[in-house]
Amino acid sequence: MNSNKDIWVFGDYRNYFQNRVTLQILARAVDLFSTTGSSVCAVVFGRDVDEYVAEYIAHGAQKVYVMDDPALNTYSIETYSWLMSHLVKLYKPETLLVGATRFGQEIAPRVAKKLKTGLTADCIDLELDEKGRLVQIAPSFGGNLIAKIITPVQRPQMATIRPGTFQELPHDYDAKGEVICLPVPEDLPKDAIRLITSERRPSEKQKIEDADIVICGGRGMGSKGKFKKLFELAELMNAEVGATRPVVYSEWASHDSLVGQAGKNIKPKILLSFGISGAIQHTSALMGADFIIAVNKNPNATMMKMADLAIVADANQMCLGIIKAIKEKIRT
Repeated sequence: MNSNKDIWVFGDYRNYFQNRVTLQILARAVDLFSTTGSSVCAVVFGRDVDEYVAEYIAHGAQKVYVMDDPALNTYSIETYSWLMSHLVKLYKPETLLVGATRFGQEIAPRVAKKLKTGLTADCIDLELDEKGRLVQIAPSFGGNLIAKIITPVQRPQMATIRPGTFQELPHDYDAKGEVICLPVPEDLPKDAIRLITSERRPSEKQKIEDADIVICGGRGMGSKGKFKKLFELAELMNAEVGATRPVVYSEWASHDSLVGQAGKNIKPKILLSFGISGAIQHTSALMGADFIIAVNKNPNATMMKMADLAIVADANQMCLGIIKAIKEKIRT
């Protein structure tokens, strides 16, 4: 079962809606290998990954190799690098491309070592030479020179590509692709490190005091789990998250997020307020906001009265609806 000339792209779907590097690499692969007879394939490991499989097909993947199993629900560098090496040995693709994210920078060199092949890191372009070999273009010597590198003998040809290097293809809702579902091998090695628990924390982009868009949440969000959805919305909107004093005291958010007399004063261009009644200690810190959108079940809440746009609705449901709408817009 040799693919031989197939081009594989590792599917890095963590933080998918902000980091589009896998889609960008797929686009370049489709463009580069369209005349060679090679199939452009994505490789996906994880649990409940159907959404990402469909996205990769819609963005150019002709085949998607999928391992969807509860054992892969949590990322493990040992497991993922072993599985990728195992599949490459089994199917023998010509090329393996990986996004130069922290994820990719961690897994790619391990896979290259297991396969005894070369790896060019942080490529800024990819080309084909007259023999059809992949030319991997990357900065060298501290960025003073641009190197063109080939892998003349060993296979697969491997490279990591910087995010933002290529433009992703438009989402094609009519695209068709082959999905190859694979079982987890019985001889999968056990991890030397066992993950007990994990919690995704959004990257800190800027101080909340300086943010152009701030999303503030109150106890009206309903629970700590529902409050976390505000962080997902903030990532989609390039915003920062603020919280009221009851939220901070309930440990739904850190004290650094506190907006109010005992916390931060903010002056965003747009403030979205979810489930906040509007106690004076909180609203006094919002006077610098240019435009306020408030969501609350109670139309008579103080926050609703001071808002430029007041929406009478459940704060959690409104948050989920906005997240869904933005993701659908990104796909188009």
